[in-house]
Amino acid sequence: MRIRLRPAVLILLSYITAIILGTILLILPISSAGGGLSLIDAIFTATSGICVTGLTVVPTGTHFTLFGKLVILGLIQLGGLGLMTFSTLMFLSVGLRISSSHRWVIQEVFTHTPTADLYSLIKSIFIFTFSVELIGALIFFVHWHGQFPGANGIFYSVFHSISAFCNAGFSLFGDSFVGFRGDPVINLTLGLLIILGGIGFFVVYEIFQRVRRRGGKIRLSLHSKMVIVTTLFLILFGMAIIYGVEYDNHLLNFPSYQKVFLSFFQSVTARTAGFNTVDLNLLHNAVLFLLIILMFVGASPGSCGGGVKTATFAVLISLMWNRLMGRGTVNVFKRTIPQEVVRKVVAIFVVAVSFITLMTFLLLLTQAEGRIAPQSEGLFLKYLFEVVSAFGTVGLSLGVTSQLNVLGKIILIITMYVGRVGLLTVAYGIAREELVGPYQFAEENVMVG
Repeated sequence: MRIRLRPAVLILLSYITAIILGTILLILPISSAGGGLSLIDAIFTATSGICVTGLTVVPTGTHFTLFGKLVILGLIQLGGLGLMTFSTLMFLSVGLRISSSHRWVIQEVFTHTPTADLYSLIKSIFIFTFSVELIGALIFFVHWHGQFPGANGIFYSVFHSISAFCNAGFSLFGDSFVGFRGDPVINLTLGLLIILGGIGFFVVYEIFQRVRRRGGKIRLSLHSKMVIVTTLFLILFGMAIIYGVEYDNHLLNFPSYQKVFLSFFQSVTARTAGFNTVDLNLLHNAVLFLLIILMFVGASPGSCGGGVKTATFAVLISLMWNRLMGRGTVNVFKRTIPQEVVRKVVAIFVVAVSFITLMTFLLLLTQAEGRIAPQSEGLFLKYLFEVVSAFGTVGLSLGVTSQLNVLGKIILIITMYVGRVGLLTVAYGIAREELVGPYQFAEENVMVG
């Protein structure tokens, strides 16, 4: 008897399976350098790896052995490209047919329009991913050759290149990349890897196609235009605000060029990468709130990152602007966005805000035991920061993740999982099939606004 699973259920189960396998491998004594890893910490680390989040409860560089680090690296690569992508390539490579569920998942993740040649799409994604990761690793290896020679340098280079491109944020350094905050090569290489991994494979494919055929008139799709413009805006806007607010604060004693690098990198990494080159606890509250907004927006559709996505943010802003202009449709770049897409965007935003509110409330509730009111009030921003970081699969932390109790870690595990697979995927996976009746109820107005 053949069991047919809905596409959404297939995605949910694939990530749960990967988390279980990762937990089993990480809990083995061979994975830890000194002392074992508790079950909840193993689940947390496996979830953070496969969901390319980067939040940690133990130091990655010192707690895990080479085997444990390789397990985490494998989870990052699987999670960055997506488990369904790997299985689809494997099936197509050996000439096997894939189910309609597999095909729906791949096309829903990587392209906004159906494609007949699914094998070429998947192959292009893998070639692009491994090529960029290899180039990044080579740059790191050459730059770190004196500091990390031999096999150690190769592993450090490969690990951080994959972690950056997949927007995972896992670092083998205890202070992430604070020690390299003045290094232009590291800052620019990491920044470009993060941007390329977070802009979306479809956008990159279109850009490469345009460059390769300069003679022809190939126009970028509306999706690509919105993603590119929104990405550039968020990076530059975030960079400007961080530079302006922190100029006489945390960045006061840094040289001018380091102020620029630090502002640029924090703006880029907050969009789902999770590396940091400054101590976040020293930043102004206004900057921390800005980072929360950037983490909430996240990367672009069809990328390695999480969040509500840049395209969702762009459509939402366009919706508000067009409504203010008195237009009944959402017009962008002389195109009209379908109402179905607009309704989906509104649903994503509302559900995301509601989910983050619920998780933050639960975290505040479960971590307040033994604290008097004034002490717990001071943790609100930190807990909100951790929840949004988990939901956006970012990995930036104000240092409270490792201090959470079991319930707190479970809350963040659920948040990372939902943030990676997508809120609508979870909703479609657990909801009943839509019932279409022969009638509908009479309409009646209500007062709003």
